[in-house]
Amino acid sequence: MPIPWTMYQTETRWADQFLLAKTEESAAGETSSDPGTVPLEEAVRIVRSIAHKTGTETIPTDEADGRTLSESIYALIDMPGFDRATMDGFAIISSDTSDALAQPCTLTLVGSVRKGLSTIPMICHGQAVSIQTGGKLPEGADTVVLADDCNVQEDRITVKRPVSPGSNIIRRDEDFRKGEPVYPAGWILRPQDIAVLASIGRIRVKVRKKPVIGIISTGRELVPSESIPKSGEVREVNSYLVTAFCKRQGAIPVRYGIIRDDAEELTNLIEQASQECDAIIVSGGSSRDEHDITAQVIHKLGKVYTEGISFAPEKRTTIGQIDSVLVIGLPGHPSATFMVLTLVVIHLLQAMKGSPNQQVYRKFVRLTDNLHASRESDRYIRVTITDDLATPVFGKAGLIHMLSQSDGIVKIPAGSKGFCAGDRVEVMIW
Repeated sequence: MPIPWTMYQTETRWADQFLLAKTEESAAGETSSDPGTVPLEEAVRIVRSIAHKTGTETIPTDEADGRTLSESIYALIDMPGFDRATMDGFAIISSDTSDALAQPCTLTLVGSVRKGLSTIPMICHGQAVSIQTGGKLPEGADTVVLADDCNVQEDRITVKRPVSPGSNIIRRDEDFRKGEPVYPAGWILRPQDIAVLASIGRIRVKVRKKPVIGIISTGRELVPSESIPKSGEVREVNSYLVTAFCKRQGAIPVRYGIIRDDAEELTNLIEQASQECDAIIVSGGSSRDEHDITAQVIHKLGKVYTEGISFAPEKRTTIGQIDSVLVIGLPGHPSATFMVLTLVVIHLLQAMKGSPNQQVYRKFVRLTDNLHASRESDRYIRVTITDDLATPVFGKAGLIHMLSQSDGIVKIPAGSKGFCAGDRVEVMIW
């Protein structure tokens, strides 16, 4: 049966429960003019409300895995289009077997049906037709009895027990009825969806274009990853992290290189990227000192909506807009960057592709340690999962190994009692 639109990709919609994000129709103008720190759900609302959708393109269906439909898909005909057998057996009229328990029913074999076009147009009471799986049910027949449930002797079969109508068959419109919705616009196509589209004859589909995301790294201490750092220098890694994340979410990343905390240079590069990209992500440059140049530049060129997100541990994040291009300034540490990518930036990418919300994966496991709550802010704690156990991963913000040692995050609501060792908790899988 077709997927009910009311259940549209909600089975793993972690954001619905964890972020309580408002609807996409919320106007950007409703956002407070105070560019301070906002709750996570407000940051998500801002991102989704001001992210502009990309254009559309028509592509071959077999190249559409992971792409977002920009049109609703309807069945053009009934599917499968004819009543057919789902098992090998004999096509019969079920009412002929109603007294089979008291007196076995003997039917006359009048032919056979193989896969493909049927040569037996119809049967009458007292008749049976041998039929293969997938064979077209002759007119008049309403069920298929299995060979194990009857005896076969030359041109006759004897049915041992009553058979219910509709057994071992698929009706002509049981998959899809003509005009029935198959997928809504905004659906993110999966391999199994490609098969469904092919089955209804859709060999080309209209999808959202992949959003182009400009990526800029800032930091006077940064050197290219292929370099050998001198004392006080570190390899630049966030552009690689953001690039891989964008690709996984169906976007096209464009790296613009490293800016060494120079506001004029960053201004020029953001102006260039805003002409070439659908959105811009600036890594680093969002801090609480004089080197917080990302917010300064965005404010100079456009509008700043917020300079921080109030979840613990707090992630310094700038969200702004230059013309129609959304700009997000991420914290510099890769582990913090990945947290913001997972909780905020994913909404930007999905909104640009016209998807109502991102599909993520969750797992319920038991904690191995206590996790306390913060009174003021929600906490998001990294965990590593082994079998059915989640172990918190604690460490200092600048430690890169925390990326590889965590499998997901647990949300601890603000003002709650927290969680105790042994509690079953929901983990958002990275």
